Amino acid sequence: MRVLIADDAPFDVQPGATVGDAEIDALYASTGPLLRLNFVATLDGAANGPDGVSGSINSGADHQGFAAMRRAADVLLVGAGTVRAEEYGPAKTPLVVVSSKPTLPQSAQGANVVLATTESSGAVESDRVWICGEDRVDVARVIERAREAFGPHVLCEGGPTLAAELVAAGLVDELGLSWTPHLVGGARSTHPRILDGTDVDVDLTCRHLLEEDGTLLGLWRVTR
Repeated sequence: MRVLIADDAPFDVQPGATVGDAEIDALYASTGPLLRLNFVATLDGAANGPDGVSGSINSGADHQGFAAMRRAADVLLVGAGTVRAEEYGPAKTPLVVVSSKPTLPQSAQGANVVLATTESSGAVESDRVWICGEDRVDVARVIERAREAFGPHVLCEGGPTLAAELVAAGLVDELGLSWTPHLVGGARSTHPRILDGTDVDVDLTCRHLLEEDGTLLGLWRVTR
């Protein structure tokens, strides 16, 4: 992996230098409370490929960044639609699934998986079911409970609707975004951008930009 920009690196590195897994982990490490979004997109801005999932547009370099961000996180946060589309299973890192329905998607059953839903869904509060809001999921309450239960570093892996709600609520601190060298075209209804549904107007500053085999891995911090 080649460093293009790393003004905020926790170690000495020059543009053009090659970094390995240990340095990549250090670039994505954090201390204290953090909500980070992680997405991959094509060069024309699609958050998924021809088959409707992100796996068909990612790359080996993107997976390195993805794995580093997961290692840094205390808990994963994912919308139920993305869990179903991407066929998420239980992970080593605790997983909180946000849904308006009273049950978890079938693929995501597991001891370290929590459902965050609404009172109107009919679900019953328990250790693995969090009632966060009456008719709409209160994303701020979900983040609060995720930190109380698992730790301060929350990594949201989508989908675009949940991510947009988190940004609009002022909860997001960082965006990890990979661009892979693909074009898919199509309509936004089938190939959404990384944020979808809620208008936002947010500025960010670049922490680092890495490159390997045409894939660009960036990390940006929300300007407040």
